[in-house]
Amino acid sequence: MAKTAAETVTMLREAFKEEALSQARVYEWFSRFKRGDMSIEEQPGSGRPSTSRTDENIKKIHDAIVFDRRQTIDEFETLTGVSWSSCEASA
Repeated sequence: MAKTAAETVTMLREAFKEEALSQARVYEWFSRFKRGDMSIEEQPGSGRPSTSRTDENIKKIHDAIVFDRRQTIDEFETLTGVSWSSCEASA
């Protein structure tokens, strides 16, 4: 029986804990495979540059991690004002 994307997210989180793919990434892969795109290569982005991954924001996240490594990404987002996904990428 085929698994849904939601079931797969749960299974990955149980197996890999904090190292698991994000829910968004799992849904993205499910969508791609459902369309028949079996390539595992990165797809080109929209061409729009990231406005949140700046040296200043990376430093904010780095400093917050150094201050207290036990904080969650949600707490880093609140503390720094940098979006959750950018905090995740910077951490």
